[in-house]
Amino acid sequence: MKRLLYKLALSSAAASALVAGTPAWAKLSADEVKALGTSLTPMGAEREGNKDGSLPAYSGKWLGTPPGITHRGVGTHNADPYSSEKPLFVITAQNMAQHAERLTEGQKALFKKYPETFRMPVYPSHRDFRYSDKVFANVKENALQAEVIDGGAGVKGVYGGTGFPIPKNGLELVWNMLSSPKASNEVAIFDQAVVYPDGNIAWGRVDYKMLSAVDNQKVNRKDWNGTAIYFNTATLLPEREKGTIIVGYDHWEFASRPRQAWQYNPGTRRVRQLPSFGFDMPQGPGGFRTVDDDRLFNGSPERYDWKIVSKREIYIPYHAYKINDPKIKYEDMLTKGHINPDVMRYELHRVWVLEANLKQGVRHQYAKRVFYIDEDSWNAVMVDNYDSRGQLWRQGTMNFYYAYDLAGYHAGVALYHDLLSGTYMADRLVNEQKNAPRINSGELNPSQFTPDAARQNGL
Repeated sequence: MKRLLYKLALSSAAASALVAGTPAWAKLSADEVKALGTSLTPMGAEREGNKDGSLPAYSGKWLGTPPGITHRGVGTHNADPYSSEKPLFVITAQNMAQHAERLTEGQKALFKKYPETFRMPVYPSHRDFRYSDKVFANVKENALQAEVIDGGAGVKGVYGGTGFPIPKNGLELVWNMLSSPKASNEVAIFDQAVVYPDGNIAWGRVDYKMLSAVDNQKVNRKDWNGTAIYFNTATLLPEREKGTIIVGYDHWEFASRPRQAWQYNPGTRRVRQLPSFGFDMPQGPGGFRTVDDDRLFNGSPERYDWKIVSKREIYIPYHAYKINDPKIKYEDMLTKGHINPDVMRYELHRVWVLEANLKQGVRHQYAKRVFYIDEDSWNAVMVDNYDSRGQLWRQGTMNFYYAYDLAGYHAGVALYHDLLSGTYMADRLVNEQKNAPRINSGELNPSQFTPDAARQNGL
């Protein structure tokens, strides 16, 4: 489905600019803002379902833990509210053509690469969960004042939620992806596995801490210090990199206030600044993915030209509780070629399709990237990455689930497929860890993300 579905919310001039990918910098009109929470959801998604009923209307009836579910608190796995459901059907290489309109190019490539084993179990679609009223209020306030600056390398007027709930060009949409509501803090031990075609696995493990100051709902907008996200990652595996710590932070103005990062080296016991940490620097076991592959994209958008391609209904991972289930062991999940399809859950949802093309004169491993962004949460759920020859090279998938401690959608297991080599990486694995990620626990503060903190923790 190539056409856009925002007829009620977009003026004809803005819609033309949206399709063409050219900037439309005018602020939203009062009528457009009034659409939030009425004809559109408070996040800017289309409220209604589709004509054949396979995609329901938005209800937003549940905030936090849903009825009938027992949640045991921070650091425990979230129970699946849809655990009793069975797949409506399963897409395979043999029936893929029947579903082609609702598949991405990356998904089609996986079927072609693994015709005997790759499959997609499709479950009923749900739009039952919602964000807090505070997030909704922030989104509406953002809509009145948010502005892309520095040619796309920055944004102002964005706090506590999506900046552009009715995006009119590619730059606004990429900033929606970057500013989608997140946990104000997250602490976890994540396992990482690079699975080779022969089934051998290279393991990684990180002690992960993230403080999203821009998403702290307990701090008023006027009291925010301007730092968006702090990060602290300590490597536990592989052994040769054990003890390496990277700390740093981002602002929303990458041109005037670029990312700051430092690395502690356990061999020298020294901390050095990393002046260009990000973009396509290798990361993970064997450097399998890039730094800006994390959550499918992070950091400055400055190296790409961005355009909105369309809005589509496609099958995407959604309500991904099973893939985190501690009863499922890694040896049963991490099968050759791709993760065991039995742990996946796909639903039909509307997504924005956002294309990024590498600018002339700049460098990156990916010459083109096509993102699929969930309209209800503004999270990037899948991406197709192309090399300099225009060949589809890597496919990425994020398994989001509604986290009860967050009262919002949270990033679970990330999958990165190299379609040429047949190797894939599974990141953010927690099944065999003692605890699930601790979300919104309030245990972090900015002092834990400094060079001194890295030095002290590395001793």
